[in-house]
Amino acid sequence: MPSLKEVRTRITSVSSTQQITSAMKMVSAAKLKKAQDAIVQMRPYAEKLQEILENVSGSLSSSDGKLSKPREIKNVLLIVVTSNRGLCGGFNSNVVKKTLLLAKEKYVGKQVSVLCIGKKGGDHFKKTSYKIVGSDMPRKVNELYDKLVYENVALVAEKLMDLFAKGQFDRMDIIYNKFKNAATQYVTVEQFLPVAPPAPTGMVKKKSVDYFFEPDLEFIIEDLIPRSLKTQLFKTLLDSVASEHGARMTAMHKATDNARDMLRDLRITYNKARQAAITKEILEIVGGAEALNN
Repeated sequence: MPSLKEVRTRITSVSSTQQITSAMKMVSAAKLKKAQDAIVQMRPYAEKLQEILENVSGSLSSSDGKLSKPREIKNVLLIVVTSNRGLCGGFNSNVVKKTLLLAKEKYVGKQVSVLCIGKKGGDHFKKTSYKIVGSDMPRKVNELYDKLVYENVALVAEKLMDLFAKGQFDRMDIIYNKFKNAATQYVTVEQFLPVAPPAPTGMVKKKSVDYFFEPDLEFIIEDLIPRSLKTQLFKTLLDSVASEHGARMTAMHKATDNARDMLRDLRITYNKARQAAITKEILEIVGGAEALNN
């Protein structure tokens, strides 16, 4: 049985940890409300814009469609969206695992590069062979989280569209955690470029819509495609931020509960050790008294 001093030290350590995890849980819960409101308000607009884009881009025939025309896939860019901080359970590791699975299975035999938005993803992939070649890639993307506004994200999206238009990459996918609720986030893979065509009629039931274009289809496409891609990337980051706070709140809640269980067990152990020490002292006193009487 451990000594009383060891158990007291352990109890103090676990109590301090419990206070920290409880505080982090409350901070994440407060931040989650704001992040959840942002993504809930953004998602309908982004989804409707994406739906319009898919229907409109499907009617492109005479134009070159440099951002929507499929190519033979040789060079692939995987945009991995993680967080800058840890202590959020499997939030980052799930995205990393999904990215590695895509690279090894879906894009086997292709030249795969990885662009990480978030320090945790970058820390992992800098040790791998998935290195980005070229100096014209977006830089300091981790700083997007410091001030997450549409204007900053649009600059990164423009750079990615320019790389695709130049032919440096033939396919771009985004891997991120999609927010469902505070306790549930699921890893999602979305095609970023080329612009995904509309789903076949037999697979997804969508309301048929006829559009009138003013001034013309090509002009609308030139404005609509970049706007939709910028919105898609911005929505992705909002989703990831809300998911991060939800995952961290859940992880800290479980850590706090575990610390409480450990404290209960440690206090029981401490009481047993103290009682054993008291019993030993009593036995020694009684034994000494009996020896003197004899």
